[in-house]
Amino acid sequence: MSTSVRLAVVGAGSRGTNYARLAARAGAVVSSVAEPDPERRRLFAEEFALSEDRVFRTWEHLVAAPKVEDAVVIATQDRAHAEPAIAFAEAGYDILLEKPIAPTEEEAARIVGAVEAAGVIMAVGHVMRYSDYTRELKALLDDGAIGRIVSVEHLEPIGWWHFAHSYVRGNWRNEASSSSMLMAKSSHDLDWLSYIVGRSVRRISSFGGLYWFTPENKPAQAANRCIDCPLQKTCAYSATGIYEGFLEDPSYRVWPLGVLTPNPTRETVQEALENGPYGECVYNGQNDVADHQVVTLEFDDGATASFTAVAFTQLEFRKTRVFGTTGSIDGDGQHLTILDFATGETKTIDTMPSGGASAADGHGGADGRLVEAFLHAVMSRDASALSSVRESFESHQLVWAAERARERGEVVSL
Repeated sequence: MSTSVRLAVVGAGSRGTNYARLAARAGAVVSSVAEPDPERRRLFAEEFALSEDRVFRTWEHLVAAPKVEDAVVIATQDRAHAEPAIAFAEAGYDILLEKPIAPTEEEAARIVGAVEAAGVIMAVGHVMRYSDYTRELKALLDDGAIGRIVSVEHLEPIGWWHFAHSYVRGNWRNEASSSSMLMAKSSHDLDWLSYIVGRSVRRISSFGGLYWFTPENKPAQAANRCIDCPLQKTCAYSATGIYEGFLEDPSYRVWPLGVLTPNPTRETVQEALENGPYGECVYNGQNDVADHQVVTLEFDDGATASFTAVAFTQLEFRKTRVFGTTGSIDGDGQHLTILDFATGETKTIDTMPSGGASAADGHGGADGRLVEAFLHAVMSRDASALSSVRESFESHQLVWAAERARERGEVVSL
């Protein structure tokens, strides 16, 4: 067994690049990339000092080349996960696959089947499971700090500008070309809820939809592009206001600015706003995914949970309240406050996340924890610290069930 993991990356966008940097920081050797965009491919190859023969335009070329890596990060768009994941599993690569596994149950099942048949390790990018905050909360619940869990209230405050960036203007704006908002953004959360409660879900319902970002809500004076709009100084969703505000902070270089242009400068961002999708008015009707959604879960022991994802917030850590038979826990993604009913006493634990809640900050350190756990599993051949591919698939089934419930107005039994 080598002393460091050799890693290939498929998809050199913001997520693939972020995972590569975290892996290199943790001691892995990033030695190959497959990326169709020539500028992103060039910048990635330069950053990681890749040899020319390990720089590929497509994943097909990479998987067909001699295998010199132990593992691969697959960070392509959602609907381009199935074929590379299956091919790399069959070629014997361990896989870190950005969430979701795939938008459809059929594609996800094919991936899971290929991984299990090949006997390789696969981790799905459900980074919330791996944060220090989650580990602390899970330990408290498993130790019976508040008795038996009766109910959970969980909120994902997506952030108004983040939603406009990713789900109105961005890659996840259209369900047919990507996936539902619940799958793309919140498969994290249903996975996380099932993990912390530790029970199987037996019934699920859901409500929500696209409320605000529609042509009917477009102001009469608004232009089709923010850069031409007389309202750009006062509109909450102005692309010029959002992106120009990030130019002074280098932490936003990879995300979100790096999504607009491979090499963000004032000039390249200006060009992207003039010509690309990220400069379009949010009310143009280019999107169809939900901007707010509520999911209600009933577990097999009768415990319940409610989950709300909503665009119209600050971008913050998730907020969670867990109600037990002997106490409760309030969590804000950073602190956990435990109330003991018997004594009336409260105790607060600071889990000290590194950075903020966004992808620019590595989701408070959770991205790094996932990468570290994956690399350890690859080296040790012990994947016990990772959620299994079967667990990830089962949590995806909650998302598909919730979408059926929302679309049909039904309570879905599992």
